[in-house]
Amino acid sequence: MKRLFTSESVTEGHPDKICDQISDGILDFILSKDPLARVACEVSATTGIINVMGEITTSCYVDIQSLVRSIVNDIGYNKGEYGFDCNTCAIANFIHGQSPDIAVGVNESFEKRNDVSDENQFLGAGDQGIMFGYATNETEEYMPLPIVLAHKLSKRLSEVRKLGILNYLRPDGKTQVTVEYDGDVPVRIDTILISTQHDENTSQDTIKKDLMEHVIKSVIPENLLDDKVKYFVNPTGRFVIGGPHGDSGLTGRKIIVDTYGGFSRHGGGAFSGKDPTKVDRTAAYGARWVAKNIVASGICDKIEIQLAYAIGVANPVSLFVETFGTEKVSKSDIYEIINKVFDLSPGSLIENLDLRRPIYRQVSSYGHFGRNDLDLPWERLDKVDEIKVLINK
Repeated sequence: MKRLFTSESVTEGHPDKICDQISDGILDFILSKDPLARVACEVSATTGIINVMGEITTSCYVDIQSLVRSIVNDIGYNKGEYGFDCNTCAIANFIHGQSPDIAVGVNESFEKRNDVSDENQFLGAGDQGIMFGYATNETEEYMPLPIVLAHKLSKRLSEVRKLGILNYLRPDGKTQVTVEYDGDVPVRIDTILISTQHDENTSQDTIKKDLMEHVIKSVIPENLLDDKVKYFVNPTGRFVIGGPHGDSGLTGRKIIVDTYGGFSRHGGGAFSGKDPTKVDRTAAYGARWVAKNIVASGICDKIEIQLAYAIGVANPVSLFVETFGTEKVSKSDIYEIINKVFDLSPGSLIENLDLRRPIYRQVSSYGHFGRNDLDLPWERLDKVDEIKVLINK
């Protein structure tokens, strides 16, 4: 049966992504000085102003003004004509300390307080919640093809702007890719959509021609393109006003772009601006780590893993596995293997994935998963051999 599936991505200049990058940029700076800091930083942006909000407890000093302006400058909003300028925008700081009621459950887990913990169960989950991880063998990234291609288009769109190849482009932009599947196998691209901010004097014909040559053809495999592909470039005909001047931005509003492009379920919690004690982030990374290693071991072709936590409790309250009928061993064996190979308590995940490091701003754009261009601990296939030994017992 043939079917279509679509995923979207956005550039680093999209207003929501500006906010994600600021949140994670602040987190990275703090972790570089104080790895044990507690950070929950959210940002909003609109015409002329950036609001920095949240709860941060740290021993280091953070110059929020300078840091935010530097990040916005890196993204490319550094001219008044763009409608948003890192040099002149107002920055409001509404940061306060973490609630002691939350801190107590994180500092000492339910298991430790009741003397039933092991060495990795000292740290309680920073909140309740459900998190999902997913992996599929349909691409070398172990990700669904639509989101892989959408991210590559967005990333290339920013590259040609920053390198000056297409100097009329501005930072804001969105991409969308529709892939045709024959059963579970991706066979061709059906539709490509790119909306990109540009200067006022460039024609749509020029933009379409240049994006086809310098963006689409440079990242989309030729074997997936045919004469039936539908291309939409700036379908409204004009995209001059963009960024926070054209639409307000908010941290955590692109969670499907951040994860699997809608191919897998999402628990609802955002990642950016949260230190590793927050299971919204750490358990989602842990679930991806498990899923990717399971698929790479050959146990199944694709897998979705759900984890659930209670605030202040170290051990997950539940683990659910869905293999979509692709499993090569029994479901009970898969559960047993996961429980033997992976300790999914927050303290263990933080230690095993070395998460108290400034590694987060780099994933705040173009996806947290499937990033073969980065050395991310949750993307490593370091448990495959151990899993294979258990399979063959």
